Amino acid sequence: MRRVAFFTEILIADFDGASRTMFQLIERIDSTLFDYLFIYGNGPEQFRNFKSYKVPTFRIPVNEDYSLAIPHLIKAKLETALDNFGPEVIHIATPSLLGFFALNYAQKRGIPVLTIYHTHFISYIDYYFRNLTSLVKPTQHWIKKVMLNFYNRCGVTYVPTQSIADELSTIGIDSERIQIWPRGIDCQLFTPVKRDNDYIQQITGNSKPNILFASRLVWEKNIKTLIAIYHTLAQESLDYNLIIVGEGTAKAVAMQEMPKAFFLGKKNHEQLSRLYASADAFVFTSTSETYGNVVIEAMASGLPCVIANGGGSASLVNHGVSGFRCNPQNALEYVSFLKNIIEDNILSLKFKKEGLRFVSQLDWNKLANQYFLDIQQLALQKNRTGLAWAN
Repeated sequence: MRRVAFFTEILIADFDGASRTMFQLIERIDSTLFDYLFIYGNGPEQFRNFKSYKVPTFRIPVNEDYSLAIPHLIKAKLETALDNFGPEVIHIATPSLLGFFALNYAQKRGIPVLTIYHTHFISYIDYYFRNLTSLVKPTQHWIKKVMLNFYNRCGVTYVPTQSIADELSTIGIDSERIQIWPRGIDCQLFTPVKRDNDYIQQITGNSKPNILFASRLVWEKNIKTLIAIYHTLAQESLDYNLIIVGEGTAKAVAMQEMPKAFFLGKKNHEQLSRLYASADAFVFTSTSETYGNVVIEAMASGLPCVIANGGGSASLVNHGVSGFRCNPQNALEYVSFLKNIIEDNILSLKFKKEGLRFVSQLDWNKLANQYFLDIQQLALQKNRTGLAWAN
């Protein structure tokens, strides 16, 4: 049985895209083959029937949705717990304080490390320091140094798209450590057969065309451009509904700026799948995605997408073939493409078919099998290293 220590800041299902990816793997752990110890900050006191260890946290001032685990407050106790468990592989979710603690522990003990690149860190800086522009470049430089220090010490780094792999290689991360590992999709959950005009008309109270946006409502998701799209729709006299799903620190301002939009708050997967299938177009303005789970969910639901040409999401849409990509800040361009989709049924059907063809290749079982195979291979490395050291 392979022993794996899994470090993550947040261990809550459906918290965000990264959590959803982690739980797709967690749900598929074969307890006859793998023994997992979960070390985390934000989450339950005891994680299901797994071995688990909760680390003290404090809330991040610039983003109230997140908290940061502080492992150094319990360093000796945590190291003892890890030594008693004896991990053969360490999985690290994020290069945070907890992530670097795990990485340093792994290096001292000669344990291989696997990580998944969940967050496109550099792209967040413009938003967090939008009122302190003089700090943007120094902070980006510091973030790159941190990333190099972290990812060049990990054995395997999963990235979801070639564009992200190329970007990480450009800043100096060893390409031999990078492995393309896309995100999967549940095509039984997200499917066009859930289209329900009555359901969406109960929300809007009308039969107008519906544009859907789904994301955490935080400024790094380029909510400013979403607001500009709303006003451009009005200026162009396009009588469409804009439906917004999600919660976050930008929601209050967004509601003030878009008074006639329909804000639905956070929805579970079943509710969201019906919304995707029942809308007429999906708009996504974020360039800070490592991947863009919502884009894949929309495509799997037969919903044509108009997205920002930036970040990992840009690799998911073939411009003019399966959807449209826009200059990330050009609201007029988004609106023009949205109008094309809504008013041209042939084009909409083409995008729907191409999107469904693309997502049919993304199977979670296949991706999870690859992950667990890589875990086993890394464990063999650990054992071979330990045997060589003993000899």
